[in-house]
Amino acid sequence: MANKGDNNSNDMQQEPERERGVTRRSFLRNLGAAGIAAAATLPTGAKAEDMKAEEKQIDSIAPVAGAVAVKLMVNKKKHSLKLDPRTTLLDCLRENLQITGTKKGCDHGQCGACTVHVNGRRINSCLTLAVMHDGDEITTIEGLGQPDNMHPLQEAFVDCDAYQCGYCTSGQIMSAAAFLNEPCGHSVEDIKEAMSGNICRCGAYPNIIAAIQQVIQKA
Repeated sequence: MANKGDNNSNDMQQEPERERGVTRRSFLRNLGAAGIAAAATLPTGAKAEDMKAEEKQIDSIAPVAGAVAVKLMVNKKKHSLKLDPRTTLLDCLRENLQITGTKKGCDHGQCGACTVHVNGRRINSCLTLAVMHDGDEITTIEGLGQPDNMHPLQEAFVDCDAYQCGYCTSGQIMSAAAFLNEPCGHSVEDIKEAMSGNICRCGAYPNIIAAIQQVIQKA
């Protein structure tokens, strides 16, 4: 009796699949065959490399409609570019010049992650067009200091553990570096007010303030 019941149970479980005309096994088999067929149509080896090279060549010679000639001085290096006049300074730095220390956060001037210096003044690079800064002196975090020659603020941020995920750190440091040269007080409240345009979503504000205070005290 037990064996008969088991057989009936198995028949009941298999019957719906037969009625549908497609079993799970046949579906997976067909899916695998389709994947193999699709892979077989992809270019391989030298052909794939030739196609990639051709695409790069087309991209490099394709004209940009309405492109404007711009000369930018970034971290004391001259760059001659032809840009879409709608290109923001932030996108120009990251996409055209591959200077990626400046981060794109909100892209609306609300977080401060994209802060750079233009002629010594801090700005949100997402809110200004690259063509507006022809001939200007632009400094990014890469121009402020390097691992083997850090700016005092960069050293202070390390000493005070003034970062967590690090995404906002370059903007925080650039903003603080400009603040130190601005005609305003250096109390904790002054620092909070001056740095209010830079958001740290990890909440490292006490350590950021401590790092800025360290530089002020040493100066």
